Amino acid sequence: MDLYRHRPSTIDDIDAVDKARAQEYALLATLLGRAPDAGLLRRLAELCGDPSPLGVAHAALAEAASRATRDGVEREHFDLFIGLGRGELVPYGSYYLTGFLHERPLARLRYDLARLGIERAPGRAEPEDHAAILCEIMAGLVSGRLLAPRGADRALFEAHLAPWMEKFFADLERANTAEFYRSIGALGRVFMAVEAEAFALSS
Repeated sequence: MDLYRHRPSTIDDIDAVDKARAQEYALLATLLGRAPDAGLLRRLAELCGDPSPLGVAHAALAEAASRATRDGVEREHFDLFIGLGRGELVPYGSYYLTGFLHERPLARLRYDLARLGIERAPGRAEPEDHAAILCEIMAGLVSGRLLAPRGADRALFEAHLAPWMEKFFADLERANTAEFYRSIGALGRVFMAVEAEAFALSS
């Protein structure tokens, strides 16, 4: 996405909870968008967990990263999301909600993003309802790198992530070709549930 509406502030200017949320979304965006390289795998292997569901998911991701190889996760990412014609999973909101690509959910998302002044960067081919792109946008909204009205992250989550993304991550967790990415599925599923619960409690 074109993040041209940047604020001069940095992620350090937001509170600890939103900083952690933004980092979680950014991590998911990175791992769904491309296979991690060796350096990122090493950093992921150093993640620390705690007894919370999210902490347990972080510990499982660290363990999976410590066993993974760059070539292995590249093949896995290809088999899961790209494939020869199609990957095992189709990580688009329109597909999850209607069974087809480029359907009405994508049109509604584009309308809402246009209202926020967010548009696809030139040369970027993926539709905006790709799971990685939605996580990237959420990271920008939560961190303040994308200038938007207060509550825009909640509105986007409830309208365009909550209806399908927890199911997508659960499917990733159970995918036949997933090994390393099984831990990404668990992390994403838990994080989506945490986000949904937090927004529900604050209403």
